[in-house]
Amino acid sequence: MEAFDQIRAGVLNDRAQFFKDLSAPFYGANRPGAKVSQGLRDSFWLQGMMAGHKAVFDCIKAFSETDFTEDLKQFDVPTLILHGDDDQIVPIGAAAMRSSKLVKGATLKVYPGAPHGMCSTHKDQINAIKTYPFQHRRQKQSQHAF
Repeated sequence: MEAFDQIRAGVLNDRAQFFKDLSAPFYGANRPGAKVSQGLRDSFWLQGMMAGHKAVFDCIKAFSETDFTEDLKQFDVPTLILHGDDDQIVPIGAAAMRSSKLVKGATLKVYPGAPHGMCSTHKDQINAIKTYPFQHRRQKQSQHAF
């Protein structure tokens, strides 16, 4: 909980600087050889600044205090869980590894070297799998076709 208290303090003390600083680990810009544009980092900052203070605090509370274990156990649809193994925001062991064991029949796809913001930094790789749920749906539908 200490880490989340530090996030709250950062937001309270200087929200603008907090979101600017957070963009580096979010996109892995603090890693050697990272190719993260200033534009992407600025966009992240802008999104954070557009959120109201209460919304930001509610978000911190939700992601730090909500246990989704029972919800994940109830999933009954094909589920693809994506995670980068260099996520500095939500460690893979605390999230994807646990979730993939709780969701029945889940498929876990780990992206080596990918950060939390991998949908932006690794968009070509992520988009390459965009047909995943539809492939499973078509297979089920074809089993029921007359």
